Amino acid sequence: MDRKQYTKEEVAKNNGSGEDKKTWIIISGTVYDVTDYLEQHPGGSDLINEHAGGDATAGFEDYSHSSDAKKTLKKYEIGFVDESKKDKSRRADNKSEEENSKNVENTQGQNVKQRRKFLRIILGPCASS
Repeated sequence: MDRKQYTKEEVAKNNGSGEDKKTWIIISGTVYDVTDYLEQHPGGSDLINEHAGGDATAGFEDYSHSSDAKKTLKKYEIGFVDESKKDKSRRADNKSEEENSKNVENTQGQNVKQRRKFLRIILGPCASS
């Protein structure tokens, strides 16, 4: 089977509602179409529907699923989520935060220097420390 790459936005559209009522979930970066499995799930469809269109990793790991359950899940695998785009944007966000932090520090440093200069002018040399 060819593993197709999906975005989280594409998975989110398959949340059990809409025209085709497909139910997709993500578990550990793998995308599963569990539409046909909902009624067979031993815990009921509600447990899966809580995570429909999103990441169900924590919910899946919270329950001790048997190796048979994991084999069954494998049958519904349709692809994987491409995290690389998210990682790139996260790195860009982090870089922007670092730059903003440096700009704030520079601005604060300039403000301190300006205040000291002002105090030296007003109060004389004793205010320079």
